[in-house]
Amino acid sequence: MNFMHRYVALVDGFNYRLGRLIMYGLFVLMAVLAWSILSKAAFSPSLWTLEMAQFIMVGYYMLGGPYSIQMGSNVRMDLFYGDFSPRRKAWFDAFTVLFLITYLGILLWGGIESTQYAFQYGGERSSSVWRPYMWPIKVVMCIGITLMLLQALSELFKDIIFLRTGARPVGRADQEASDAV
Repeated sequence: MNFMHRYVALVDGFNYRLGRLIMYGLFVLMAVLAWSILSKAAFSPSLWTLEMAQFIMVGYYMLGGPYSIQMGSNVRMDLFYGDFSPRRKAWFDAFTVLFLITYLGILLWGGIESTQYAFQYGGERSSSVWRPYMWPIKVVMCIGITLMLLQALSELFKDIIFLRTGARPVGRADQEASDAV
């Protein structure tokens, strides 16, 4: 049980800080898109802006995913779940997070194979006119999926701790919610 508490504190703390940092990636994306608009209007359009914006958005989404899981800001069907008792919610969450862990495991496996492919053949390049190397964004995707997998495991541990002790471990999401009130 002590291991689970330490794991939750470590993973939640890291993903919380990373998520807060990654939030500013939206401003980087806005700058790239603003440059794209300016270059198209004032002089010859830049070839790299559309693909760079896509890469930034992928990084924003993948590295912000663990923070989203931690904050509980993912979409949930509350048709029945909202009426569950806290204990029943913990059982339901502990069961359904296993599907998420399985999905992320398969996604990570495919991501690692795709990243290896990008490195093996002299660096896989995009088929666009700009032709950037694909390995940097594939590495970011693998890191993001790994962090989401670690966060999903943290959520499972939180549910197990709650089911055993009746008390949830206090994490960053809980502290932020209490500070807002």
